[in-house]
Amino acid sequence: MVKMAANEEKQQGHRPGVFKQKNKGHKHGKHRTKGEIERENKGRVSVTALTKKQRKEHKRMDRRNKANQLRKNKKDMVLTEKRRLGTRDGPPHLVAVVSLHGGIDAGTVTKLLRGEGAGGVGLQERCISGVTDSFGMLLPRFKQRFNFLSISTADIHSLLDVAKIADSLLFVLDSDEGWDNYGEYCLSCLFAQGLPSHALVCQGVSELPVKKKVESKRALSKITEIRFPDERIYPLDSEQDGTLLLRHLGTQRQRKLGFRSRRAHLLAQKVSFTANSPAEGTGVGPTGLGTLCVSGYVRGCPLQVNRLVHITGYGDFQISQIDAPSDPLPLILTATRPAKPGKEGDFDMQDGGEEEAPVRVLMKADPSSRESLQAEAEVDPMEGEQTWPTDSELLEAEEARKSKRVMKVPKGTSEYQASWIVDEEEESNGEIDEESSEEDDDDDDMLDEAMEDEDNVSQDPGSEEEEEEEEEEEEEVCAEERTGVDERYDEHIDVAAEEEGLKRYREARSNEMFPDEVDTPLDMPARIRFQRYRGLKSFRSSPWDTMENLPLNYSRIFQFKSFERTRHRILAEAAAEEEGAMVGWYVTLHILDVPSSVMESVQSGKPLIMVSLLPHEQKMSVMHLLVRRHPSNTEPIKSKEELVFHCGFRRFRASPIFSQHTSADKHKMERFLRPDAPTVVSVYAPITFNPAGVLLFKQKNDGIQDLVATGSLLSCDPQRVTLKRIVLSGHPFKINKRSATVRYMLFNREDIMWFKPVELRTKWGRRGHIKEALGTHGHMKCVFDNQMRSQDTLLMNLYKRVYPRWTYDPYVPSSLTWFKREIIVDTDDLDME
Repeated sequence: MVKMAANEEKQQGHRPGVFKQKNKGHKHGKHRTKGEIERENKGRVSVTALTKKQRKEHKRMDRRNKANQLRKNKKDMVLTEKRRLGTRDGPPHLVAVVSLHGGIDAGTVTKLLRGEGAGGVGLQERCISGVTDSFGMLLPRFKQRFNFLSISTADIHSLLDVAKIADSLLFVLDSDEGWDNYGEYCLSCLFAQGLPSHALVCQGVSELPVKKKVESKRALSKITEIRFPDERIYPLDSEQDGTLLLRHLGTQRQRKLGFRSRRAHLLAQKVSFTANSPAEGTGVGPTGLGTLCVSGYVRGCPLQVNRLVHITGYGDFQISQIDAPSDPLPLILTATRPAKPGKEGDFDMQDGGEEEAPVRVLMKADPSSRESLQAEAEVDPMEGEQTWPTDSELLEAEEARKSKRVMKVPKGTSEYQASWIVDEEEESNGEIDEESSEEDDDDDDMLDEAMEDEDNVSQDPGSEEEEEEEEEEEEEVCAEERTGVDERYDEHIDVAAEEEGLKRYREARSNEMFPDEVDTPLDMPARIRFQRYRGLKSFRSSPWDTMENLPLNYSRIFQFKSFERTRHRILAEAAAEEEGAMVGWYVTLHILDVPSSVMESVQSGKPLIMVSLLPHEQKMSVMHLLVRRHPSNTEPIKSKEELVFHCGFRRFRASPIFSQHTSADKHKMERFLRPDAPTVVSVYAPITFNPAGVLLFKQKNDGIQDLVATGSLLSCDPQRVTLKRIVLSGHPFKINKRSATVRYMLFNREDIMWFKPVELRTKWGRRGHIKEALGTHGHMKCVFDNQMRSQDTLLMNLYKRVYPRWTYDPYVPSSLTWFKREIIVDTDDLDME
């Protein structure tokens, strides 16, 4: 049987085809079996499910109770901070009185608030050093204390500095007009910087009849609702009105400004200066520096003795020690007496004489942990030098020395004399090396300006005689018809400034009509003139090395690995600090090596503001500010033009560059500050951690500083790439189906071969490249992706990286009083090419 089975053929098993029916799998409750789970886990143990108790799942009432507790804690924190201001545990409530109209005197407001009927006692006259109209007062009825100062709006910088640290601003309005043009200008600056708590006051309304009083209030409210919607205007004609105003100032909600709440600051109430002895300086004589002792109330956050302080307008300095003199305006509350419950017996005032209470030294600076004044990195000139040459480099140098150069020299010239003769090629190479230095950016700008000036001068050649004759005729007619009013008007016109303004308007309009277009020079090769520029296949996606060909100034600045991470860490540490001179203490700071000009400024009547700097805020870097053009200014602002900056507590002068605000890794430079879009301003400046408001002013020839832009601090990033674009244009000479002969872009064969790899584009969207040069006069054959039209223009985009100018100066001269200019320019009359 076994033998027979072996001889038979084996039966083949049935294999269903591709298109055969497949039955459904068994529905086993949509769960995996234990075997499947074990095979998938492969020995891994699954996580044990947490119980409901472990997950701490609260019921609805528990979650509601937790939310109420968090809300209550935040509310108590805000109320504690509000009640501390102006009381015994906090600094006096600082109120700055600002007049917004030229016909209103702020002194009448302070005089009324000084009166006994307003409820103030214990007046302290001239409590702010340098400010004549300032006083401190105690209010036993409200258990608060105030410091008032009347600041003049003529000095815009002093007004902005006081507004940075004032707890409240008291705006004095005119009963008819509200504020004038200069008042509107001051409000624009204050709103852009960050407006603290404020109140509106008007005098003279109560004296009007009842009908006119209602109309006047309605008209004044209509004027103020543009700037201050839903804001009440307080009358101030009697002492009772003064009491109501003081109650409102003491109880109103305080607006929190981020740039000052994170830094300790104070307003100088008493200032003294001690010059350094020759032994402390150079030993030759007086150095002009000394120790400045500044007394005032600490505000914002606790003050550290090892931190640097910044005096607005003068720079950064170190503190040697902090003293605690007696409080000149103490508010001491005692237990109420039962015999006189209705009287003001719960209030007592102590004499703040320095003789009775000796000055205590709170803390002294530790030289080992005190922050350094180093603002720039130390530059090692040998850091970029090469190491010892390798063997291969030595062999190449030896071969180059042995290889003799063949050149034609005059008869009788020795070998030594021939070695000093420079070929044309070497001379051109030397020029290339020199022009590739750091100063090429400025040279390129000067060449561009010179070429534009030549074009403007040579617009109408041959017509000089006709222009002279017309000018003579016009002068004769004007001399006969000119009146005395015209003569007085012409006396205030600066002819040079008018010509410069016209030139800038022409440049701005030319840049708007033909963006970034430049003319190829005829007197020098384009490959030499534009040697620092390169072409990009795509401005968005083409790579650009951020560490390539950095200028020498980049060796002087500091850079963060991550600015945002460092910012969050430093601000968190500053918020958690609980050591140092606490908020509300009256202290005296001993500041080292301060110039005597600071004391002279205080004696001239300017307030002195000091702020404690956070770590790294004294170091220089590349700061980027996001600004928008102010609508009141229409004058063209060119890139790399010197401007005055207000950035947080700092005030300085610098020459920035403008660029577009995009999210890409490369940003196009703007030649002028655009009026219709936000612009990024890059400048060499000390590091400042945002948030911080930014104001840009332009110094004019007559000494007036005009507000040109407002914004905020963006970031600190030296690796942000800003590219300057130039566009070379050409005209199609002959057009074929896919190719065209182009001229007027380049003017010699070598330049065409040099720029051959750069991609071309047209204004109508065609793209192409240079195929070959035709002849020796700049004609070239170009190939495009589609047929080019005869009215189209050929363009070549070239780019180079640009950097700001290092012109940082912490000293800003005082500005004259601003006035509104009525400038009307007819753009149709401007001569354009």
